Amino acid sequence: MYAIIGAGPMGLASARNLQKLGIPFIGFEQHSDVGGLWDIDNPHSTMYDSAHLISSKRMTEFAEFPMDDSVAPYPHHSEMRRYFHDYASHFQLRRHYEFNTRVIELTPDGDGWMLLSERDGVQQRRRFDGVLIANGTLHKPNIPGLPGQFSGELMHSADYRSPEVFKGKRVLLVGCGNSGADIAVDAVHHAASVDISLRRGYYFLPKFVRGRPIDTLGGKRRLPRPLKQRIDAAMIRMILGKPSDYGLPDPDYRMYESHPVVNSLILHHLGHGDITPRRDIAAIDGHRVRFADGASAEYDLILQATGYQLDYPFIERRHLNWPESEDAPQLYMNIFHPQYDNLFMMGMIEATGLGWEGRNQQARLVALYLHHRQAGSQAVAALDQARQNRAGERLDGGYRYIKLARMAYYVNKEVYLAALHRHIAELEQALPAAPADLVVSQ
Repeated sequence: MYAIIGAGPMGLASARNLQKLGIPFIGFEQHSDVGGLWDIDNPHSTMYDSAHLISSKRMTEFAEFPMDDSVAPYPHHSEMRRYFHDYASHFQLRRHYEFNTRVIELTPDGDGWMLLSERDGVQQRRRFDGVLIANGTLHKPNIPGLPGQFSGELMHSADYRSPEVFKGKRVLLVGCGNSGADIAVDAVHHAASVDISLRRGYYFLPKFVRGRPIDTLGGKRRLPRPLKQRIDAAMIRMILGKPSDYGLPDPDYRMYESHPVVNSLILHHLGHGDITPRRDIAAIDGHRVRFADGASAEYDLILQATGYQLDYPFIERRHLNWPESEDAPQLYMNIFHPQYDNLFMMGMIEATGLGWEGRNQQARLVALYLHHRQAGSQAVAALDQARQNRAGERLDGGYRYIKLARMAYYVNKEVYLAALHRHIAELEQALPAAPADLVVSQ
């Protein structure tokens, strides 16, 4: 019996793939239903009212469960919650889960794992043959210290829900990932003023080009990495200009060496004076904030859109091969532990264009690996050798990702998918029957 921790997109994909191969499991989910952070009613969700998918639906959906044609190209979070609820219902996955149940502790126990869970104040300790950790990467806010004492309201984007919080206030946003850009645009329509402070530059992409989602363009011919970086950056400059044209710092790295911001509305509002660009914060005294260029202004609210940290509070870092000096566990393909053959990190991955189907392929590989290990098959020998010898290897395709904690588990989509498909093909060829014969029809 295996345990799956989490019932968000990655937990559901893990459950579905174990189900396909008839591998018994129990899922654990803190919330009362599936969907993870995409269920805004989940107390642990970091979703906000205006949030939409930042990749298009056709590049994101599970291949065996397409989204309805009636759903917008970039669905609202409520549509995504409905999608995951429908997915769980269609494949009858809820019956495998214990909801309103928190995993408190996970420790090695011989050749298995001891899992301590709690529901309604009652704790239960159970032993499992292995564990698939799929509790997500966007839960624990990264809250860097500020240079001084702020007398106004201070919040993180993780706590943001509605733009009503900005009504009539002088607002400063710090950081500008995809959530930060969305929130800045929200604030424009409610705040007395909106400023944004950036330490470094970002690449901004429009969601649509010639009426099509930007992530559906290209791909027919794979270009050499340096050429693709130059061509795509030139195309974006031609369409949107440079960030410095809007008063923002230009990136000091090449295209795709950090996750781009898929939001051109923030540039629209910067260009119209609705948002004022600011440099890095140098000092704070009361309500007044001084910036690195010497400018200063007073604010009522500072919102830090400074991302998230990986957090697995139920298991010690040493069991994840996670040195204190590293920002992420050192695993093969961000999944496989070099020592444990029964502990898997599911969904600890980010890549432009990978989508949920790419993550579903992660789950497919793990399910095949477990199936062969249960059967005592030697088909896993090559994968075992790779996980033991290549843990922490970056499948970056030659991209020089910038040194940020959130980029520690970033991969290049093409290189990563090629490795996934190679391992999956090796294990599927060794199955006693065609994979389709093993799928449980629901």
